[in-house]
Amino acid sequence: MLSPPPPPLSLSLSSVMDAGSVGSSYKSSSRCPLQEQFLQRKNNRENLDRFIPNRAAMDFDYAHYMLTEARKGKENPAVSSPSRDAYRKKLAETFNMNRTRILAFKNKPPTTIDPIPQELLSSYNPQTKTTKPRRHIRQSCERTLDAPDIVDDFYLNLLDWGSSNVLAIALENTVYLWDASNGSTSELVTIDEESGPVTSVSWAPDGRHVAIGLNNSHVQLWDSTANKQLRTLRGGHRQRVGSLAWNNHILTTGGMDGKIINNDVRVRSHIVEIYRGHQQEVCGLKWSASGQQLASGGNDNLLYIWDRSVAASNAPTQWLHRLEEHSAAVKALAWCPFQGNLLASGGGGGDHSIKFWNTHTGACLNSVNTGSQVCALLWNKNERELLSSHGFSQNQLILWKYPSMVKMAELTGHTSRVLYMAQSPDGCTVASAAGDETLRFWNVFGTPEVAKPAPKATNPEPFANVNRIR
Repeated sequence: MLSPPPPPLSLSLSSVMDAGSVGSSYKSSSRCPLQEQFLQRKNNRENLDRFIPNRAAMDFDYAHYMLTEARKGKENPAVSSPSRDAYRKKLAETFNMNRTRILAFKNKPPTTIDPIPQELLSSYNPQTKTTKPRRHIRQSCERTLDAPDIVDDFYLNLLDWGSSNVLAIALENTVYLWDASNGSTSELVTIDEESGPVTSVSWAPDGRHVAIGLNNSHVQLWDSTANKQLRTLRGGHRQRVGSLAWNNHILTTGGMDGKIINNDVRVRSHIVEIYRGHQQEVCGLKWSASGQQLASGGNDNLLYIWDRSVAASNAPTQWLHRLEEHSAAVKALAWCPFQGNLLASGGGGGDHSIKFWNTHTGACLNSVNTGSQVCALLWNKNERELLSSHGFSQNQLILWKYPSMVKMAELTGHTSRVLYMAQSPDGCTVASAAGDETLRFWNVFGTPEVAKPAPKATNPEPFANVNRIR
């Protein structure tokens, strides 16, 4: 009589639920926030990984034979005979059973070797070009300082950053110095009410001496290290001096009287040249890097290019070029650092344009409408970029890519027109001052790349160490 079949193996719902509850309770009691999870072993036989062989490298038929028939032959040796041995040998040869290793792992096939390495192909490909990572431009300022009582006057120049990393700013009658290396502030001078307010400041190339233009037409020279006034330049202008520009030991001054005067600060009779062309106030002055050409902009909407060789000659006019394309006052001027004869100029409220000039020929290369008053311009010393500051209605700074003049970034924060800008000696940081009585610092030009040392010559000149025959 057949016994009833055993009941099928099953897992009750209650046992499944219990197992789940146990697992969940274990997890909740062992986890800690932001901590790594470690499972401790109670003994050496728990939490061990299974060995999973490579099934593609196995011969299951031969393995089954060795685990059954061959095992019987070893544990229960049968009576052997020559015919049986010959049959087993023939069977082993037929099924390829003469292998010593059954469950053997196979090594991966060797990787194919390219006849020409990819490195050589990429290096010899003329179309491959390493792309420079795009620079992140922060939209907000790095630091904001109070600038109370700063004069809100488009025609003045009240901010400059010297080569010694000290920033000079004129706040009504007082000139303050802010040391960018340690953030300290000091007062240089306070002008009396009869002579003030201060209308312009400009650092000499040595980063120690600073020129201060005044409302009474005088210009003072100060030693910032000794906190001492050196001299006062008088007699050149009849009205306020709103613009200054250094060219080595020559200090060029521009006044409301329309005159431009070159002053040699080393000698007693300091006036060496007077340029006459502007009919109204001179509000912009910039010497080229070579010191040969001077750009001047005025409230008469004119831009002049002065060349020292032409001004000193007997030419009928002192200027090299008289440019009339702007339709408002020209204050913003900036010489290109990577092209000596390229000048950028910006027009005032009725103009809104940035124009680019070839100062050798006087040709206008390009004109871009910015949509607002252009107050100041600065070139990036490390990249082909131009920064402009503006007035109503956005009061923003705009970074342009040159020569496409595509907007790269717009920096906002000022609530009044950004009248003044100055650049740090390393060319990375820009300081801007506005009528909202704030001084803001922007890391807009990034960090300059460290120049790689030039490789040494592999083939030096023959007989370089031998004295030449004279």
